[in-house]
Amino acid sequence: MSSSDFEERIGYVFKNPSLLEKALTHSSATNELVDGASKNNERLEFLGDAVFDVIISEYFYHRMADVDVGKLSKLRALVVCERSLSECAKRYRINEELRLGRGEELNGGRNRSSILADAMEAVIGAVYLDGGFEAATDFVLSAFETTIEKALSGMLYRDFKTELQEFLQAQKEVEIRYLVDREEGPDHNKTFYVSLWDGEEKLGEGSGKTKKEAEQNAARAALEGYGVVF
Repeated sequence: MSSSDFEERIGYVFKNPSLLEKALTHSSATNELVDGASKNNERLEFLGDAVFDVIISEYFYHRMADVDVGKLSKLRALVVCERSLSECAKRYRINEELRLGRGEELNGGRNRSSILADAMEAVIGAVYLDGGFEAATDFVLSAFETTIEKALSGMLYRDFKTELQEFLQAQKEVEIRYLVDREEGPDHNKTFYVSLWDGEEKLGEGSGKTKKEAEQNAARAALEGYGVVF
């Protein structure tokens, strides 16, 4: 591993490089060592989990000043979860940097979501120990900026098409159709415009860089029309 390349990717340079090395060392690589627990990332993961939770909680607390605790908890749960951590780890290509035992390597551990999420938490813990809470906050809010904004917009990890289908079917028989009204832009950068229909009734419209995204946005617009999207 070139630590400088990885540090450039994550936007943080360690004063103590051994912390980064430990954060990227899975327990399977140290199981046979007498002091293995002190050389792998499990303790840093434990710390990083708590630090991550506090940073995201504090961020939503200040940004969503008039929101009740129930919604704050839902927003936090969307961001502080294995899926968002593993996706962030993939963006930083942590899988390329992990130190794994031979067995875990052969079993596909390098791309396992749980291992990647744990490693991401360990990196957060390492940044916290190396640079303090302010450095950890800057790192987390930068690394998860897109995830946070999608959570706030209600677009994170939600299948609006399925939600709409289930919502309507609970009330009546429906015949949902998504129609591509037009496409704009060159082939490498198209925007699709989709309308959503139940029989002859138009329920919503949406646009996106893919047909799937446009359909999801049309379904979301329909749900907003029914007042069922937060």
